[in-house]
Amino acid sequence: MLNNPLLLLVSVPIAAGILCLFLPDRLKAVTRLLVFAVTSASLAGSVYVFIKKPLYWQCCGSNVFLVDNLSAFIGMGIALFALLTAIYSFGFIEKSFGRYFGYVLMTLGSSFGVAFANDLLVLLTFWGFLGGTLYLLVNIQGTDKASAAAKKALIVIGGTDAVMLFGIALIWNITGTFSMDKINLSLDGPTAYIAFLCLAIAAFAKAGVMPFHSWVPDVAEDGPTPVTAYLPASLDKLLGIYLLSRVALHMFVMNAVSNTILLAVGAVTIIFAVVIALVQHNMKRLLGYHAVSQVGYMVLGIGTGTAIGIAGGLFHMLNHAIYKSCLFLSGGNVEKKAGTADLAKLGGLAKYMPVTFACFMVASLSISGIPPFNGFVSKWMIYQGIIESAGANNPAWALWLACAMFGSALTLASFMKLLHTIFLGRQAKGLKDVREVGFSMSFPIIVLGGLCLIFGVFAFKIPIPLFIAPSIGAGIAYLGIWKSVIATILIIVGILAGLLIYLRFKPGQFRTVKSFVGGEEADDLGRVSGVEFYDTIKDMKGFKTLYKKEETKSFDIYEVASKGTFSFSKLLQWLHNGILPTYLVWCLMGMIVLFFLLMK
Repeated sequence: MLNNPLLLLVSVPIAAGILCLFLPDRLKAVTRLLVFAVTSASLAGSVYVFIKKPLYWQCCGSNVFLVDNLSAFIGMGIALFALLTAIYSFGFIEKSFGRYFGYVLMTLGSSFGVAFANDLLVLLTFWGFLGGTLYLLVNIQGTDKASAAAKKALIVIGGTDAVMLFGIALIWNITGTFSMDKINLSLDGPTAYIAFLCLAIAAFAKAGVMPFHSWVPDVAEDGPTPVTAYLPASLDKLLGIYLLSRVALHMFVMNAVSNTILLAVGAVTIIFAVVIALVQHNMKRLLGYHAVSQVGYMVLGIGTGTAIGIAGGLFHMLNHAIYKSCLFLSGGNVEKKAGTADLAKLGGLAKYMPVTFACFMVASLSISGIPPFNGFVSKWMIYQGIIESAGANNPAWALWLACAMFGSALTLASFMKLLHTIFLGRQAKGLKDVREVGFSMSFPIIVLGGLCLIFGVFAFKIPIPLFIAPSIGAGIAYLGIWKSVIATILIIVGILAGLLIYLRFKPGQFRTVKSFVGGEEADDLGRVSGVEFYDTIKDMKGFKTLYKKEETKSFDIYEVASKGTFSFSKLLQWLHNGILPTYLVWCLMGMIVLFFLLMK
């Protein structure tokens, strides 16, 4: 049993995490060594599992853990992001050192448990445990805002866990089994549809799809940066979309109705979240809304029902985990050195933090779908999947395509704002002695930024044939032609040509003067922070109503449910006021109801 690599990948990190909980902060060096050893060994073990797949671990005559192409690929992603997050956290986390890394390792082991689980009850167990570690990690600082964000995340995800349990019960009622490899349900009746929607809702909540998205921006803003990069940005997206893919590709036979549901949910998520992100003034909250928007592309790709669309959705899942983790960790570098995530208080940091700026820019271009980076390739595949699905079963394909492309344009606009506000322009007042972070916090973003470029330029040589195509088990037929290597060479040639022209014709002399308006010096007016680039959108018809409803949390399922629950409890309090005649009236009314029921 202990020689099985699947069992070891699940149990060893959890055991090491429990050990870290008892290590005092004065033994930080021991904790670092243990965490680095376990995360490195987990990455090596996940690579071994990927090479040796398919693998399984049996108990009581059934496959409890089963690794195929999809789960092996997800397992490597889980291990990689755990290792990079651990290295980054060595330089970021100062307090509650042992507890923090204990929760990180337990999250790692539980994530392996979700990815490798073949039994639905085992999957549900690890899935629920991850909700607990998410709460603990977000609330590690113990502040009021972090505690509120952690509670919201726990309730939203925990509430959908109950829905997931109901769906699993329906599946067992139909099939008589919990083994995922033995389930292949046709959506030909209401029970099957309800079961499908229950599991899809759990996946939506984990990944942050509307309307179960509201916990992501809150956690992004108020939680520790490494936690946000580790969970909402990477692991939660990997696991949420993994479950949705498992449900849509293996457990259920999708049809036009179920695919349309996914297409509609994906399109709405893309547009809604990116429009809200445009006007945010907090760097981490803006990135949080983009984490919501991008998951819409993944759902959209799976909803096309085509090989290239599904492959694009899975590839975008991987790409998002890479560039979004890079963005959050780079943003964490800025917050660490500048002491704030308020965009109005940032500016001109490119010359002080060149490595962070370069990595942030690469990740920004990638999430915006700019070639030759990886985000462009996965979005391009999703667009092709939408076009290929056009027909009687998908009459609204042009609408889904327009939403995807418009969302990409707005994403680019958002990150133009971010790049200008944080790194370019004039330096904000109060930013003094800002310098680049150390190796521990630079190395992960360099690796992630490099992957954005490598997975874009060599998309058809490395990630797609090795990870993506085997995961969907089907050949991918491309509608268009994109020669990524040749395109990259041409882009580089164009940039070099532009640089040479600039160097040839640039003015020989420059003079520096203070900003002035009407002949008078105006230092304050001369600085354009970029924070309010798109605030005028708030006054446009349609958008104005949207923003007001978002500010009042009308789209926040947590707040809506909370208001409904409190209203119902107030009604019960009003009915049960402790006055004896009132109770006698209720008893009489109950007797009358029973009388009429018994008379039928």
